Amino acid sequence: MSKQTYIYRFSLIIKKLKTKPYSSYEELEGYISSQSEYLQMQDDRVNMSFSKRTLQRDIKEIRNIFGINIEYSKSKKGYFIGQSEAENTSFERVMEAFDIFNSLNLAQGLQPFVHLEKRRPQGTENLYALLHAIKNRLQIKFTYQKFWEEKLSQRLVEPYALKEFKNRWYIMAKDSKDNNIKSFALDRLTNLEITNQTYQYPNNYSIEQTYRYCFGIISPNDEDPQDIILSFDPFQGKYIKTLPLHGTQQVLVDNDEETRIKLKLCLTHDLLMELLSFGDNMKVIEPQSLADQIKQAHKKAYRQYQPSHSYKHK
Repeated sequence: MSKQTYIYRFSLIIKKLKTKPYSSYEELEGYISSQSEYLQMQDDRVNMSFSKRTLQRDIKEIRNIFGINIEYSKSKKGYFIGQSEAENTSFERVMEAFDIFNSLNLAQGLQPFVHLEKRRPQGTENLYALLHAIKNRLQIKFTYQKFWEEKLSQRLVEPYALKEFKNRWYIMAKDSKDNNIKSFALDRLTNLEITNQTYQYPNNYSIEQTYRYCFGIISPNDEDPQDIILSFDPFQGKYIKTLPLHGTQQVLVDNDEETRIKLKLCLTHDLLMELLSFGDNMKVIEPQSLADQIKQAHKKAYRQYQPSHSYKHK
């Protein structure tokens, strides 16, 4: 049986239990049988045999590989995904990855209908090794190049956590040069080496707490979060409601004139850049200091197009 078959079957089991908790074995078997016919038409390597023994083996594999617990309820006579797992962001991302993986596998030969964003690799080939180092508290060495510097530097760090932001991955680590915790972009990191030197994980560090009130990758440096109120036009508001800017987002007003939201965040450069991207579709209501920053940035951009800044043809 091909590896694709296992992945397809895992995906179908999880998808079925996500959409219909407490599904019986018979319901799972029927769903997999109906879906396998379509999959076989797209990929002739698929051989989706299924039995109660297969299901039990798949449940163990899904738990071991993806950390998703599938349980059986005697009272409701069906299988379900543990509630804590279903609410976990990691679970949702696993499901998203499943869907993308399966769709791209089935899209072989369908290039005219699938257009992928053309971008350079984001350093994800080092994710597994970095997770190993974090889990086992091992120092790592690597070569690093900042965006604003041509010179390469050699780093020895204690890796604490991984963070994703805008399709980029970062390793949060304490730099041995100055003992400060910094973020290093994986796509700027090369020659990774996991050492045998262990370290003590700091009791006072938590990536969740560090970025609880932070938008992006730039840490707030002990700055207190502020209440931020933003007003969007109705059209942009639809996007903001379906894809919130941050976990603290609350909708205050939602009508034909505006969508007004409230956030609790530190005023970082990443947040400023994100808000500027909305242009005239957004207005900062509070705080005034943020409104002034946005105003000054727009004025500076406008001046770029004044006659004194235009290029003269020779």
